[in-house]
Amino acid sequence: MNLKALIEKRNALIADMKSLCDKATAETRAMTTEEQTDYDAKKSEVEALNKTIRSIEEQNALNLNSAKSDGTATDKEQAETRAFENYLRTGQIVETREDVNLTKGDNGAVIPATIANKIIRKIIDICPIYQMATRYTLAGTLSIPYYDEGTQAISMAYATEFTDLASTSGKFLSIELKGYLAGALSKVSRSLINNSQFDIVSYVINEVSIAAAKWIENQLINGTASKIDGLAAGVTQVVTTASATSITADELIDLQETIPDVYQDNACWIMNKATRTAIRKLKDNEGRYILNPDATAKWGYTLFGKPVYTTDSVSAIASEKTAIYYGDMSGLAVKTSEDVSIQILNEKYATQHAVGVIAWVEIDAKVENAQKIAALKMKKAGG
Repeated sequence: MNLKALIEKRNALIADMKSLCDKATAETRAMTTEEQTDYDAKKSEVEALNKTIRSIEEQNALNLNSAKSDGTATDKEQAETRAFENYLRTGQIVETREDVNLTKGDNGAVIPATIANKIIRKIIDICPIYQMATRYTLAGTLSIPYYDEGTQAISMAYATEFTDLASTSGKFLSIELKGYLAGALSKVSRSLINNSQFDIVSYVINEVSIAAAKWIENQLINGTASKIDGLAAGVTQVVTTASATSITADELIDLQETIPDVYQDNACWIMNKATRTAIRKLKDNEGRYILNPDATAKWGYTLFGKPVYTTDSVSAIASEKTAIYYGDMSGLAVKTSEDVSIQILNEKYATQHAVGVIAWVEIDAKVENAQKIAALKMKKAGG
């Protein structure tokens, strides 16, 4: 089964789960034993599919896929790459094969899917938060059901014969992921394009990917009002520091302990580099630094056994700012549309001796499992 089929199967299961929840909600009742069993089975299958999909996408990003048994896909990829390069250099479409998906319109050329897919794989590779998040790829609005025990949970208690048990249960809620259009623009020098010895295709893929990854990472963390929620609007487990200007080791322990043990395996720390520098100076009671370089860690450092990722998208230590996120980032759901388009603008930047390359994407992100992620927020100054 290919990746697209796996994604479609997962999305169908999610739709079935929502139907079960909607039916019980509409009839103002708890799900029957059969419905609950069916829901749990589908939920387990969705979680298993998520892991498989994530593994396949990571493998693709690292170019570990085995070679195709026939040359059809490779031939098409080479043809589309050649057509894209020729269009960048000449502004003309020279590949006329039917399977080369390069079209020219009034607003520029829409480039082949092969190039667009390379850009997406590159974004996944250089944007760890996007890589770790649970990713959904489909058009339209996606509704993801989840079981909420925030106000009331199923409980067990001693019972007496002929005495009714008190009924307790959580609620089925859902989050909706829509699609907000965004574009990443990169301008490429004509001097580079005109240099026939320069690998212009790889350069364009790299530049557009970096621009898109930087924006996506910022949105996944900070979001934008009335657009993407991201972590900032979705994280409900918050530890507040005692100081507006410093963080203690005990507060870091409190933050880590906020996440249940079942979600600790894939947890990581996300913070600004300046915050990491401040934490590197913290010592335990025996004078040992609590954060140390670790050559075996994903990003070179570990804190209480978990890797530390730094990004400018998280605020440095300051009054009322969220300085650290900790947890399993698969608790963040990210939906992108199936059709990621890349456009080449040859004329618009001609006076700058440059060519514009725009990557268009529809994306949304919300926290789908609030238990997996927590935040450390700085105290208000003077408060």
